[in-house]
Amino acid sequence: MAGTKPLGISGRIARAFQASQITPLLAIVGLLLGLAAVIITPREEDPQIEVTMATITVPFAGADVRDVENLVAFPLEQKVSEIRGIKHVYSVSRPGVAVITAEFRVGVPRQEAIIRLYNKVYSNLDWVPPGVGVGQPIIKPMGINDVPIMTLTLWSDHANPVQLAEVARTLETTLKTVPGTRDVYSVGAPQRAVLVKLDPGKLAAYNLTVTDLANALKAANVATDAGDEYSRNTDFPVKAGLLLMDANEVHNLVIGLAGGKPIYVSDVAEVVGGANYPTSYAAYGTPAGMGGPATGLAPAVTIAIAKKQGENAINITDAIRARLTQLKNIEIPADVHVAVTRDYGRSADAKAAELMEHLLLATVSVVLLMLLALGWREAVVVGVAVVITLAITLFASWAIGFTINRVSLFALIFSIGILVDDAIVVVENIHRHMAMGNKKLSAAIPIAVDEVGGPTILATFTVIAALLPMAFVGGLMGPYMRPIPINASVGMLISLAVAFVVTPWMAYHLLRKLAQHHEDHGAGPGHAAESRLDQKLYALFNRVMSPFLLGDKAKRNRRRLFAAIGLLVLLSVSLVGVKAVILKMLPFDNKSEFQVVLNMPEGSTLEQTNRVLTDMGQVLAKVPEVVNYQLYAGTPAPIDFNGLVRQYFMRTLPYQGMIQVNLVGKDQRSRQSHQIARAVRPALAAIATRFHAHLQVVEIPPGPPALAPIVAEIYGPSYTVQKKIALDVEHLFEHTRNIVDVNTTVENPGSQRKLLVIDRTRAATLGVSQQQIVDAIAAGLGGIDATYLQDGNAKHAIPVVLRLPQSDLGSLDSVLTLRVRAQAGQLIPLSEVVHVETTPWSDAIYHQDLLPVTYVTGDDAGHVDSALYGMFTLVSEISQRTFDGYHLSQHFIGPPANGDSFSIKWGGEWTTTYETFRDMGLAYSVGLILIYLLVVGQFRSYLVPLVIMAPIPLTVIGVMPGHWLMHAQFTATSMIGMIALAGIIVRNSILLVDFINHSVLAGKPLEEAVIEAGAVRAKPIILTALAAMIGAFFILSDPIFQGLAVSMVFGIFVSTLLTLVVIPLLYYVYLKRYGVQALRHEV
Repeated sequence: MAGTKPLGISGRIARAFQASQITPLLAIVGLLLGLAAVIITPREEDPQIEVTMATITVPFAGADVRDVENLVAFPLEQKVSEIRGIKHVYSVSRPGVAVITAEFRVGVPRQEAIIRLYNKVYSNLDWVPPGVGVGQPIIKPMGINDVPIMTLTLWSDHANPVQLAEVARTLETTLKTVPGTRDVYSVGAPQRAVLVKLDPGKLAAYNLTVTDLANALKAANVATDAGDEYSRNTDFPVKAGLLLMDANEVHNLVIGLAGGKPIYVSDVAEVVGGANYPTSYAAYGTPAGMGGPATGLAPAVTIAIAKKQGENAINITDAIRARLTQLKNIEIPADVHVAVTRDYGRSADAKAAELMEHLLLATVSVVLLMLLALGWREAVVVGVAVVITLAITLFASWAIGFTINRVSLFALIFSIGILVDDAIVVVENIHRHMAMGNKKLSAAIPIAVDEVGGPTILATFTVIAALLPMAFVGGLMGPYMRPIPINASVGMLISLAVAFVVTPWMAYHLLRKLAQHHEDHGAGPGHAAESRLDQKLYALFNRVMSPFLLGDKAKRNRRRLFAAIGLLVLLSVSLVGVKAVILKMLPFDNKSEFQVVLNMPEGSTLEQTNRVLTDMGQVLAKVPEVVNYQLYAGTPAPIDFNGLVRQYFMRTLPYQGMIQVNLVGKDQRSRQSHQIARAVRPALAAIATRFHAHLQVVEIPPGPPALAPIVAEIYGPSYTVQKKIALDVEHLFEHTRNIVDVNTTVENPGSQRKLLVIDRTRAATLGVSQQQIVDAIAAGLGGIDATYLQDGNAKHAIPVVLRLPQSDLGSLDSVLTLRVRAQAGQLIPLSEVVHVETTPWSDAIYHQDLLPVTYVTGDDAGHVDSALYGMFTLVSEISQRTFDGYHLSQHFIGPPANGDSFSIKWGGEWTTTYETFRDMGLAYSVGLILIYLLVVGQFRSYLVPLVIMAPIPLTVIGVMPGHWLMHAQFTATSMIGMIALAGIIVRNSILLVDFINHSVLAGKPLEEAVIEAGAVRAKPIILTALAAMIGAFFILSDPIFQGLAVSMVFGIFVSTLLTLVVIPLLYYVYLKRYGVQALRHEV
């Protein structure tokens, strides 16, 4: 019998460690390792995802967009696409420049990726002959570590933007000394310059041209180290020439002679030192009463600070705050204010503290559960086992390379209920054997551990088998969620070791007095039903199971039960079909920020863009939850991870703008950030519509970002027709209910441009070179940098800019009055060799993976709040229409094989959702196969594993109605919960089947063994189920992980109750059919 049966490996381990002196030392070492991990592990809000991107900018001055596409974009795309590890290649061709973006697959090491890219590009620079005019490629790599963890916005009611920029650049140098910082740069800072405002009349009066002035400035700004003078055995270095140092020197510089008298720069132009012609604006605004600018809005400069890989964001941002306090009234003037407009260190610390608190509460709750169910001694044993397991798991997580972030901590909270299972099963069985009182505790513990050791080992590996395949999910979602399967799997292994090593030692030392009491009073041999609770459980299960086991109607009753359960499964799944349960990748998180992205009509001035942003800022200032906002015109706001993927860092054109909106803390508002963003959209959209602009209200996505929630990629053989189709599709988007934030890459079809055509024959006759003409036009319209000042205090070079006065800048009439020198020496106005023509605007041409493409983007703001449903509404509409006479084929999985016909490939949230659920489905399937193989190996049967795995579909009966009752969307985290449930429920089945096997082999009647299995194993199964539900309960309030919690709570609740009935009945049917002899043969 069990008392004489040789102990298995688990029993032998328990016997070896239950009284060993080394056991408590091992426990202490585990606790210390966990403490060290908490201290040294970097903390951040979200996991670091290694995604590397790079932009390759290639200038091609003066080239038409088609020449840029064919001579630059196409050849370079083809070469970049050959690089190993490349996922996508994008390009944008504009007149005069091409920008190619290389996106590497997630996980490709940044350094390796960039080296491959540089090698490929620079080893193929001969793709264009040198004389064509294509410039040198500029490669700018971007990755997760380029995202600033902190932004500081400098503003003042009195200081001007140039003064703010000087303070910002001084702070850049100082803050770079804070350990762990990486890039420190300013956004919205105007560039210092010396402006030489040309007077065309005076230039002509002194017989000078723009070229003459530029050459004079260059010639006067030359110096060199000429050599050394040796005198009296001393070496004196000699420097020849003087460099221009300030605006006054430029003002007084002699550039020629007239009648024997010097001509100064000031004679032909006004020289002003200060800010260059603005290419961007930045401003800081607050609602009234927030202690912001007196007028509610003030010019600003924002300093962005990124961190090095692996550094602790909390330590860095705390150090920066401390340094700012020290610098007040030293580097930061009294009238300059510094607003911390982003602090991912503090948000990470707050999130980590909140989740650590939840982790502690979950642990305490599980211990209290044990206290109520088994007693205080057993509760202490389980509590110590959980704490040690969590401590070692934290250390293992650090060793693997994970940081302490929301996902890794959620993994631990979610795992609490799973990690405690082994300890609960072992402690409960020790408690049961001790209550029998027929053995000494030292003998009972190894036997009790051994009795459940085999099933516990198998059950542990089934949970790991269910979870671990999720670690291989691809895309951005894979590494984002990877801490969950890996931490949970490692934790399971550690919990198994703790259950066999530490738990017996704790039980031996804490339960000795209680065990002695049982021995002295002789509870005697018997089974668990002798206890009062067990008697009630036995009576309950006898009453529930008998109709399905005994009597003539038992077989019919079983069939009806199984049919009813099958019907419940189908009804539960149908909740998705009728939209009672909404499918979504991930729900929106409750963040403290969102962004407004503005695209004015092409050709809009920077000032007009800034005016529209200011109007929008006035709307935002009236929102009660807004604490401050920053306007950025002609320059991007400091990027976040979403902006990195969407390439917001390239938003530098005058008609592009952004607003960074910061909200009060979550504990100070009743509305979530998603509700606030949806509420402000109509008022902001009304302003955008008034100016014919496109608007997007962009929230930080809870998971991997995409170009937009809904993306239609339009392919075809004619780019002109593609653009027409895109405009028609855009119109359909705009007139489809609940579709908002509609935009397209097709530029304003009515836009025009001015072309200054040089009369080459007339110019050649006069002896005027085309270069002279182009330089004069460039100076008149945009200004040219003639030379640079050598100011020892400047962090950036200060150009000397030749340009027309502000009143004439950009005026073609004024530009054409500028003069160039003919070969004979006379001055010729530009109007003699140049005439103006109006031509259509040259649209940018987009490529994706070597195919020309146009994009139409949008979002769904309907009550379902899922872009998938909006997309499928559009799919239905498009399938019923023709566009410019063409019927569009629609693709969902991949792009068309070629561009021979017009088609749409749907992307955005759909692609991320499809790929994630596809990979998770594969992981689920692999997990089920692994579970089947493990159970086959244990029970030596091909059919018994099918019985044991039968409850897995039953989880749907809890999961889907649970989402419906909680009004929760079924998300990727919900799927993670379902995958985890497969392992947890199989664990219960194994315990039940194993008990029935032991009872039948001990000679008990099959019906009694089936009833007793439910009665005896109900207690540990319900305890482990409650523990898992308690762990999930503490993540129920988190928007992102709510789906996982709902799956766990409702799935475990329903499937556990059904498993206690269904598994014994199914196994009864199996044994009835194949006989007990088959069981004995298998064993």
